[in-house]
Amino acid sequence: MSASATLSQSAITAPDLVAVKARQQATWATGDYAVIGTTLQIIGERICEAVDLRAGEHVLDVAAGNGNATLAAARRFAQVTSTDYVGELLERGRERAAAERLVVAFQSADAENLPFNDGSFDVVLSTLGVMFAPDQDKAATELIRVVRPGGRIGLANWTPEGFIGQVFKMIGKHLPPPAGVRSPALWGTEARLAELFQGHAVTTTKQIFNFRYRSAAHMLEIFRTYYGPMNRAFAALDGVGAEALEQDMLALIARMNRGGTDTLIVPSEYLEVVVTRR
Repeated sequence: MSASATLSQSAITAPDLVAVKARQQATWATGDYAVIGTTLQIIGERICEAVDLRAGEHVLDVAAGNGNATLAAARRFAQVTSTDYVGELLERGRERAAAERLVVAFQSADAENLPFNDGSFDVVLSTLGVMFAPDQDKAATELIRVVRPGGRIGLANWTPEGFIGQVFKMIGKHLPPPAGVRSPALWGTEARLAELFQGHAVTTTKQIFNFRYRSAAHMLEIFRTYYGPMNRAFAALDGVGAEALEQDMLALIARMNRGGTDTLIVPSEYLEVVVTRR
């Protein structure tokens, strides 16, 4: 194959990450992720303890969503800047901070192009957020760039094997993702983290978050209504496809339920990550 043909083939197969990001942004603005996000607050508290956050430190929360890690850091008297590229989610975080009388700076920002100087922060956090950036290498480079040498990056990322990792696979089975885009669940693997943060100290701990709902039908209703990726998946499928996804999701939830017949408790594994910049 000639060099020109190879380049032409690459152009065909390479994903348009700008277009992917635009679709993602619209997806996360759909529904109201904060309805689900607020139930995940314990993950933000845990990551602040994992990085041994100190009062007075300058903290950046990247892809902060509705602000779980933001609030956790502010409660520990850190100087926090909370960022996301979805304005609706930042507004939810702003509302929560105001309700608790916490001082937080909120700023719209793209995880792949953070508008901050090199080494601006002592700690950078992202809980279930930066893992969704379509250009994973660029996002990781930005996290490293804006934290000072010796500073810490604290991440919480769903694993491929855990419940949400299985949800990603289920959605992908019914609605294939864009060709060439890496799965966000790779951020929940030690191998991928070693690639993304090569040359820096990386420690990982597997954690479990328990989703607690009244029933499988209740959980699916909440996720279908408020969780952007699932909301958009159902909207994109025809009646037959939507019914098939619904049945597969109900079966997955029921299979992972450890709450018995009277309630729902679904454990979801995630990887708690601390990167120390060298």
